[in-house]
Amino acid sequence: MTASSRADPPSPDVSLASAGEPLSYRGLTYPLGRTGPEPGEIVRLAEGVGWARLPMPGSLKHINVWLLDDGDGVAIVDTGIDLPPSREAWEALLAGPLAGRRITRIICTHFHPDHVGLAGWLTERFEVALWMTRAEWLYARMLTTDVRADPPREAVAYWRAAGWSEPRIAAEAEKGWGRFAAWVSPVPVGYVRMEDGDSLPIGARRWRVVVGSGHCPEHACLVDEAGGVMIAGDQVLPRITSNVSLSLSEPEADPLGDWLDSIARLKRLPAGLLVLPSHGEPFTGLHARLDALAEGHADRLEALHRHLATPRRAVDCFSVLFARAIDDGLLGLATGEALAHLRHLEAGGRAVRTVRDGIWWFEAAA
Repeated sequence: MTASSRADPPSPDVSLASAGEPLSYRGLTYPLGRTGPEPGEIVRLAEGVGWARLPMPGSLKHINVWLLDDGDGVAIVDTGIDLPPSREAWEALLAGPLAGRRITRIICTHFHPDHVGLAGWLTERFEVALWMTRAEWLYARMLTTDVRADPPREAVAYWRAAGWSEPRIAAEAEKGWGRFAAWVSPVPVGYVRMEDGDSLPIGARRWRVVVGSGHCPEHACLVDEAGGVMIAGDQVLPRITSNVSLSLSEPEADPLGDWLDSIARLKRLPAGLLVLPSHGEPFTGLHARLDALAEGHADRLEALHRHLATPRRAVDCFSVLFARAIDDGLLGLATGEALAHLRHLEAGGRAVRTVRDGIWWFEAAA
């Protein structure tokens, strides 16, 4: 596979620990049921808020996008991945329920391909601005421009540190580097920055930007407390757990700590908000879902801590963290998640890391 190939993208939104979870959680209600819009359809959720779906490859199957009345036009929140079925879905929307409507701006919650993938295409087509937080825009710009034949030495060291075999490292290296760019249209050189706490008047509503971290650096949620609606992106999903991985870009960070801190901050929001997630259906029961997310990670961390009675590599921890076999296609995601949990234990003083021959060994602290 070359660096520019268009194989099915990974699903960075989904934690592998989510696999096999039940389809509902205590405390969650789905006011519109468990089905979503048909192709080319917009479902009206509330005054000035529409819901559409775009197809995605892989297990997620779809991403939700939100259409917000913006004066005499429409603001789009999230854009889908840059693959032909997504563009076709947009063409159906633009020729159907959006026909004759002016597109006013493109807002992306974060940099992952299913969210920012068609942002460049849409901003160019309608000559409008892209709105993002700074870190998410920078990541999108960085990843779409970093395309090369061979992976950087840091990536090889990261795979080795996690315990990958040398043949597996060689096989991964043959795929090249920079596949992110294959699923994302060119990201605009300029953008409008959103920051935590910003107030965005869009139509008759006023949305407050609430930034979360862990799944990505500066994920923007949009909250209209007066109207009782929250556009949650991937920060709160109803049935699956968002992927939290240790990034190659910040190998000494604590993304799981950031994620848990974000959950605690989101608990300050009203419990009765209608939550609009990027995957799954709109629901109420925000606090119950946040509690379930925090408890799930706490349980896995306790099991992992016990597992570290003997020194372990990241690859030795998969059986404790994931309720499914990890094949080569899932190895990258599983490695990132395992390292995030191990790094969190280390950052909290509950584990220590020893490096031998480039391999990271983690052991429970005395």
